[in-house]
Amino acid sequence: MNSVEELKQFVVVHSRAQGLPGELYEGVLTRIEHDGEGPGSWTAEWSAAAERLAEEGNLLAACQCWNTARFPFVNGPARAEALTRCVDAYGRWSAEQANIRRIEVQLDDGSAGPKGRFFCWAGGLSPTEERPLLLLMGGIVSVKEQWAPALAQAEATGMAMVAAELPGVGENTLTYTPDSWRMLPALLDALAEHGRVGQVYAAAMSFSGHLALRAALHEPRIRGVVTVGAPVSGFFTDRDWYDRSVPRVTKDTLAHLTGLGPAELLDGLGAFALRDEELAGLRIPVGYTVSLRDEIIPASDVATLRRLVPDLRLNEHDDVHGSPEHVDETRAWTVETVFGMMAPPS
Repeated sequence: MNSVEELKQFVVVHSRAQGLPGELYEGVLTRIEHDGEGPGSWTAEWSAAAERLAEEGNLLAACQCWNTARFPFVNGPARAEALTRCVDAYGRWSAEQANIRRIEVQLDDGSAGPKGRFFCWAGGLSPTEERPLLLLMGGIVSVKEQWAPALAQAEATGMAMVAAELPGVGENTLTYTPDSWRMLPALLDALAEHGRVGQVYAAAMSFSGHLALRAALHEPRIRGVVTVGAPVSGFFTDRDWYDRSVPRVTKDTLAHLTGLGPAELLDGLGAFALRDEELAGLRIPVGYTVSLRDEIIPASDVATLRRLVPDLRLNEHDDVHGSPEHVDETRAWTVETVFGMMAPPS
């Protein structure tokens, strides 16, 4: 069972990022007393809010409330049902939008690498016009459906966009391992069957930022990565920081995604750390929003990036992980940085 106080603390940034009105999520949070079953529970209260919104015809807000009902990860029937309802609501909403489609990717190349299947939502793919692709991914607690409004704008921007999930999150059946970066080349290959994809840029938050950086070392189609609060190396190796600072909900979620037990989790995470030579070998621009009071990502990770990454662009906020008090500023900076990466050098 999750700590309700931790859930309330960390869900605020996700609610703001999804555009939920403050009176809506604050009202739900005041009714939550425990993380068990029935009235007053995390999943029941968020699901009840979703039901009301769906009945009113507000499928997008209902989708985001069901998303929050299954937060931080599916650990039983109630959260599994919430995830199903979230995906269904998004599917009904996206059916009314122009050029948004659901794509399945099967990953099994016959090697010892990761195997399984995952789904993504793609917008703006064109069979005739090659368009730059923006990859949208959240962290260890974020499902692909939270990117709904962005995908609806793909056509207007002249880009293709795709929203995906980290292994183990939402509908992604892969196990989260150091080789999980291999899902991104497989995703790009699958998208090429549906439209002409040009250069790829990733707006990949938190742990998916780490995954995108590792993939960029192997996948030349990735031309830039912008992230918020991504772990790099110290998070995965600094035992004192891990024991002292990392919240229980983060540890529990990582244990769920990796399949590692609590006692073996930190030792297993060591293999995820990006080595100095890998970071120094990045030949793409990297944008990174830093939360100066981040309780999850150690300051040493940002220092490592400053020291090693050749083309690093930083955006700093005096805030906690995810910069919940600066959501609009971070979103604007992310968009500006991605378009700056796309612009040809002067």
